[in-house]
Amino acid sequence: MSSAAFVHIVDDDLAVRESLGDLLRSVDYEVALYGSAAEFLKVELPDAPACLVLDVRLPGTSGLELQEYLKSVDVYLPVILMTGFGDIPMSVRGMKLGAIDFLTKPIRDQDLIDAVATAIKIDQERRQDMAQVAVLREKYELLTARERQVMALVASGLMNKQIANELAISEVTVKMHRGSLMRKLGARSVAMLTRMAETLEIEP
Repeated sequence: MSSAAFVHIVDDDLAVRESLGDLLRSVDYEVALYGSAAEFLKVELPDAPACLVLDVRLPGTSGLELQEYLKSVDVYLPVILMTGFGDIPMSVRGMKLGAIDFLTKPIRDQDLIDAVATAIKIDQERRQDMAQVAVLREKYELLTARERQVMALVASGLMNKQIANELAISEVTVKMHRGSLMRKLGARSVAMLTRMAETLEIEP
């Protein structure tokens, strides 16, 4: 278990949040505890894999309102909802908002540990994907304007001859640009190049 993984717990019951915090620290997570949504929103989140364990019922801003807010400002923190039996319909709404799990109080230790492990893995994978996209964007920035045009047309399914007609250049020149841009991007096939174009949201 990486000690660099953070778990943020928001619950207005001091005994509950401290008990959950102690449990998660015992399996080597960094834990931060908050008594309300407002307390959580005041802190700057560390740049590390993390998840949010969130009580549905909170004073002031509810857990679901906090979840909706985070989604609206593009904070992609995996959310695990904690709920009392009467709050299950609210928790279903939370799942529709993207929560990865909801745990009914009193929460079994193993259920929480399993849910947090899943949430942290999701956040690690999201971060890896973002890092790969950032590297791809850097490579794309190295392409010439003509190479970008050729890339967009290749990805749209056009053959070299059609691209040559479209850009009013020779087929040999198209092949030259195509080879150059594929080398720069590290694309080993047209299918791979097409996936890259989709990732970068490039349209012809």
